Order: sequence, then C-alpha cells, then structure tokens
Amino acid sequence: MHTRILPLGDAALVIHYGERIDPLVNARVLASADWLRAAAWPGIVDIIPAYATLTVCYDPDVWLADELGERLAPLLSAARSRDPQPSGDTRTPVEIPVCYEGEFAPDLDAVCAHTGLDATEVVRRHHAAEYRVYFIGFMPGFPYLGGLDPALTVPRRATPRIAVPAGSVAIGGQQTGIYPLATPGGWHLIGRTPLQLFDAARASPCLLRAGDRLRFVPVTRTRYRRLHDAITGASA
Repeated sequence: MHTRILPLGDAALVIHYGERIDPLVNARVLASADWLRAAAWPGIVDIIPAYATLTVCYDPDVWLADELGERLAPLLSAARSRDPQPSGDTRTPVEIPVCYEGEFAPDLDAVCAHTGLDATEVVRRHHAAEYRVYFIGFMPGFPYLGGLDPALTVPRRATPRIAVPAGSVAIGGQQTGIYPLATPGGWHLIGRTPLQLFDAARASPCLLRAGDRLRFVPVTRTRYRRLHDAITGASA
C-alpha cells in the first residue's frame, strides 16, 4: 500500500493511504493512529483519522514539517509491514434501536421513490446490514458508516434542512449516518434513535468510535418513546 505525506497548512500533515473507501485501508489508518497516540510524541496536538487519511496536527514551535515527516516514515513502514485487523472487529456489534415510522422518517417516501422499493423493503435492507464506523466527523459523535446496501444509494437532498433532530438516522449517497446533535443537514432522514451519541458529560463523550461494528434494530414508536424517556428523563 503506497502512502504519501503532504502538508496541510503550516501546522498539520496529511498521510494518504489510498483513494478508496475500503475496510483494510481504513484499518491501516486506525492502526497508525493508535501507534502514534501510544508513542505520545511531544508537540503532536491532534490525530484525526478519516476513510483513507490520517491528519497529524502539530505545534510548529516544536516540529518542522520535513522533520516530522521523516519521523513518521518508519511508523508508516511498520503499518505497511503488518496485516492490521479492522479495529473493533473482535467486539460485539453495537446495537442502535431505530424507529422507522411516521414523523421519525420524513424522507422515507422520497427514498422509496428514488430506489423503486417500498417502505418495508427499504427499512428491511437498512437494518439487515452490518455497518463499520469508518470515522467520527462533521460534528462531535457523527459516525460515517460503511456497509449500506447499494440498492439504497440516493443523492443528498437538493435543499438541506436548517435543523435535523438529534438522533436522526439518515442516508446520503452510499453512506448512512446518525446525527448526534440538532444541526443543519442534507441527508435523507429515514428513522430516529433515542440513544445519545454524544454527551460531553460522559467519561467517553462519543458513544461510537472508529472501527466499531454496528447494527440497527427496528423499534416501534411506543418502544422508542419508552427508551427516550428512560435515557433523557423527558418525554419525546
């Protein structure tokens, strides 16, 4: 696997592992991120994995870009010489309860119209798959999930919503994801989970992490509201 190290501004380097969304490529990204965190080099401000890149943010008073790039090269050689297992593959898949009904799925009809599938089949295909959390991005706790059934591929909405409710489960392109916070968004909303994917007060604020496996579990409105009330202490 060929890697490239390129500058990003004057305080970050981006390591490119490939140009495709692939579990093995992503596993190498996450393995390198883990090794670099464990190394605990001074002056490394942040380590940000994505599908096929790893961004290393550094303090320019501590590192020169060329010097850091040279130091990273052996790390990348070690990553290439090993056969990493996708991080989290030994863990039981995280189950995410989702209500695919009514007001929780305002774009379900649009997805049906685009795919030619009825609502029951869209929901079945969506929850039948097992997903991989490739990375967390866009906002705190937002998981970019791979594994969507190709039959459910839909373009993003022509006009994004100004506000998407927290917990919304959505499809955009060949991906599915979950909005952890109320925010603008342009993906198609097909369900909602009562789980809180991000809570700054928790010891681990993000419910999910890169490399996790995930399954969606359909629940009724009644079950959703009971779970929501148990989690938040408020009515949905």
